[in-house]
Amino acid sequence: MACTGLRPSFRRLLRQAAQTREISSFLVPALSQRSFSTSISRSSRIGKEPITIPPEVSLQFIELPRSNARTRKIDAATSVVAIKGPLGELRVNLPPYVTTSLVDSDRKISVKVSDPEVKHQHAMWGTTRAHIANSIAGVSEGHICILRMVGVGYRATIEETATTVDPEYEGQKFVNLKLGFAHPVELGIPKGVKATVPQPTRILLEGCDKQVVTQFAAEIREWRKPEPYKGKGIFVNDETIKLKAKKIK
Repeated sequence: MACTGLRPSFRRLLRQAAQTREISSFLVPALSQRSFSTSISRSSRIGKEPITIPPEVSLQFIELPRSNARTRKIDAATSVVAIKGPLGELRVNLPPYVTTSLVDSDRKISVKVSDPEVKHQHAMWGTTRAHIANSIAGVSEGHICILRMVGVGYRATIEETATTVDPEYEGQKFVNLKLGFAHPVELGIPKGVKATVPQPTRILLEGCDKQVVTQFAAEIREWRKPEPYKGKGIFVNDETIKLKAKKIK
């Protein structure tokens, strides 16, 4: 029976036994051989997938001026991908260890890192690819978030002005929420986001920047998080919650 997964101390005993001729020296490599082989270079399941570029979307790669290497952070951007489409324009910063290349007649873009064996680079490989893919989808199709308000008297409206907050830019609109508080909840709609209320208990957020849209949805949800006993609260997209049994004293 072959010995696999041996500890270093046992291997040392095998070598000592071979030196004292208690066992044949040619048997030591076979006994101390590990049962698994070394793995090849790591590859990201998300990062290695190329991104298809729609015909109406154009990409421009811009090199940024070099900064002092001593003060530069590891993720400091050295280049930018400017993505322009019918719904707007977005930019994605690229750290120095990330490179992009166009393939398949310039209609697909692939993302690579300098050394996939480095843990931080391997982690940012898929993240950077996801940022670029979300930006391409945002300027061509857009991103949406649907918020459902569950609760007696919960409702929302879109107002031109607000009484509790000041506008951050000219023409800013506000989401007015009635959530059972003694005061109204007014939130300014971020620039680049379109908010509508198709129903009193539904809020539709649209925009090309997925991060801005989802962040604003999270800020609205923060006022009434879904609670597990009555199932009341503000739900984002297809979010669900498992109800708990009521506490009996």
